[in-house]
Amino acid sequence: MSDVLKRMRLDGRVAVVTGAGSGLGRATAHALASAGAIVAVTDIDSLAATNVADEIAREIASEISGDAGDNRASSFTMDITNEDQVESVMAGIVEQHAKIDILINNAGVGARTATVDLTTEIWNRVVDINLNGQFICARTAGRYMVGMGSGAIVSVASIMGLTGGGKHPNAAYHATKGAIVNLTRSLAVEWAPRGVRVNAVAPTYVMTNLTKRLLEDDETKAYILANTPMHRLADPDEVAAAIVFLASDAASMVTGHTLPVDGGWMAR
Repeated sequence: MSDVLKRMRLDGRVAVVTGAGSGLGRATAHALASAGAIVAVTDIDSLAATNVADEIAREIASEISGDAGDNRASSFTMDITNEDQVESVMAGIVEQHAKIDILINNAGVGARTATVDLTTEIWNRVVDINLNGQFICARTAGRYMVGMGSGAIVSVASIMGLTGGGKHPNAAYHATKGAIVNLTRSLAVEWAPRGVRVNAVAPTYVMTNLTKRLLEDDETKAYILANTPMHRLADPDEVAAAIVFLASDAASMVTGHTLPVDGGWMAR
């Protein structure tokens, strides 16, 4: 195996993934496990988290035979806006595995509506999950990483955090994802001397259950394809692969960067 491939491996590293019960989070949890990581699957939906952890365990067991997969994935119920719960879950993961090496800040929501109709209640909900929740998770995991002198955080931003455009007005989503881009820079600069790297990915529209209804609209899908030079949607595994790269030693000199995974959307 070449040195490059070895640097992509995450053997023995403990990775926490938020919003991992479905969609991009689920794909990322599977990708991290396939690269050798011990994965803590967290989600506000406890059953969804358990199902994904069981999927990973079965997948690993089928590859290596035996029950070793049971030790490579575990599930936790976690609402990222609940500070006490986040701290309790992270502490439990550290108690179980003695460390947290990787945090994937994935959980998030949107609110596609005209700004004049956007209620303060909905705005606050999006901000609470997309920004406050990601900050709480980064701060909590960051304390353990800074204490160890190593670690990698990858947050999920969006192309909508790099542009004000889009098919539908989505001011709260744009604002929070843009904030994640700059929070990534801020934490990267602060924690670089302590051995902790902080990066983000900015996906385009990804084919998941959360976007299924949106993408079933022919006009919306045509708009997306027309604005994507590669003329297709992203697959969750393609975004997950970028996340694994940023979490791995292959990206050991990369910090403070937001990587668009967008088929050329931002290059237009």
